[in-house]
Amino acid sequence: MNILPLPVKIENLPGEFQLTSAAVLCTDKANRHNADYLRELLAAPTGFPLSIQSGVEAAGSICLRTNPALAHLGVEGYHLLVSSDSVTLEASTPTGVFYAIQTLRQLLPVSIEHRQPVTGENWRIPAVEIHDQPRFSWRGFMLDEGRHFQGKQAVLQTLELMALQKLNVFHWHLTEDQGWRIQINAYPRLTEIGSRRAGTSRGPTGKHDGIPHAGFYTQADIREVVAYAAKRQITIVPEIEFPGHSLAALASYPELSCAGGPFEVATHFGIYPDIYCAGKEAVFTFLQNVLDEVLDLFPSPYIHIGGDEAPKKRWKACPDCQRRIKQEELKDEHALQVYFTNRIIAYLAQRGRRAIGWNQILDAGLAKDAVVQNWMGNRKRLLQAIKDEQRKVVMSSYLDTYLDHSYSLMPLSRAYRYEPVPPELDDEESACILGLEFPLWGEYVRSRARLDYQAYPRLTAMAETGWTPKTQKDLDSFRQRLAHFLKRLDLLGVDYASMDDVEPSRFKQRFGIFTIPMPQTKTRVR
Repeated sequence: MNILPLPVKIENLPGEFQLTSAAVLCTDKANRHNADYLRELLAAPTGFPLSIQSGVEAAGSICLRTNPALAHLGVEGYHLLVSSDSVTLEASTPTGVFYAIQTLRQLLPVSIEHRQPVTGENWRIPAVEIHDQPRFSWRGFMLDEGRHFQGKQAVLQTLELMALQKLNVFHWHLTEDQGWRIQINAYPRLTEIGSRRAGTSRGPTGKHDGIPHAGFYTQADIREVVAYAAKRQITIVPEIEFPGHSLAALASYPELSCAGGPFEVATHFGIYPDIYCAGKEAVFTFLQNVLDEVLDLFPSPYIHIGGDEAPKKRWKACPDCQRRIKQEELKDEHALQVYFTNRIIAYLAQRGRRAIGWNQILDAGLAKDAVVQNWMGNRKRLLQAIKDEQRKVVMSSYLDTYLDHSYSLMPLSRAYRYEPVPPELDDEESACILGLEFPLWGEYVRSRARLDYQAYPRLTAMAETGWTPKTQKDLDSFRQRLAHFLKRLDLLGVDYASMDDVEPSRFKQRFGIFTIPMPQTKTRVR
């Protein structure tokens, strides 16, 4: 069975189900949207009408239903039974039924991925019984569009590919030094000014290329993307970063800084000293107003607040920040960032949302309900937070998950072998690990082809780690199934890298430059 990610339990049965033009999709009320999705998926390549009926189960039918008896499989687990007479997809929730559809999709010939009728194909499905459920509840992919704007179609394609692999969190990095990518009606200059830069350069000492780069998502675009994701059981977690990586916002509204500007949207990548002022109440008013619009657009229970790489140089020299430190009786500028972060966390909590931030927010006094996304830093502090505070964590180890790395630095085999649960944790503590996420930072991701190349097939390896039990993972088996899966990606127009480890010379030949190098310090080169 060439299924990715590998299901928990598969039992091969004799025979096969023949999908014909007479097939009927039967569904209960809760799964009508799943039936519509399945019909759209099957009808285009087969040309079959595939009528949808309520509560009718007969020979030759594909039945979608909720079954409370399957609650032991969790919210996302499912049972799939294919016999020579019928196909049954059932789960305790419609979410589980949707994932059963993705497995059924991979049991069909790869031609099912065509969006036009295919002639001469025999639409057979091998008889099988599958009981399945994910290992982790957070199986994520992060796309940074602050550096290079990809556009709505690229994002929709990304979401469709995520659904095929049972990934369920799309972390959307929308604000950066180099670009602000989300329309905020209360602050129009964020997109009028902050979404545009004069050009792009590799470093602070070099001239930029003189090629303007611009782009942002209107609120109508975002609503469309969010609805598309919801139909595919994907939660979109937006990232509005602060206090650092905020130069595009400061170029738009320089009064939010300590020094007052003027500023320009950044043209090179790295870490900038100018960040939001922690001493001015106007900054918190601004961020709360921004978040109000973000929360109206994104129903996600989580909002990512960034929090990493925030230099304290301006705060040390700023009378407003120093006044805040004295008024709040804070130890230093690091405690000031905790104060800053906690105010936003409390505001989100009032609106029924939970904050997640990079592990630089993990400092003494951080609000207990904040989730930490761990990428690099003090391992001892992280483990202590899990053991002592039961801190919830999403794992994104820098060397094992960052898709902007070259394949020579992070080959497919390394991506597959990544284990997100630290061995120091016992079973109860391990429950604090919500899951894992593979980020793709966008400094050099200038096109859809480059996005595909960096993400695939390594993101598919991550999908199996997120779903399949650790004891059932096997690299050789994965490679065999992946070879078949890549044929689906071909039909879906994905410009993936080789399944073998890709040498830097090949990368340079294809794109003209190398990917982001290993940093010499503990600071991420984004």
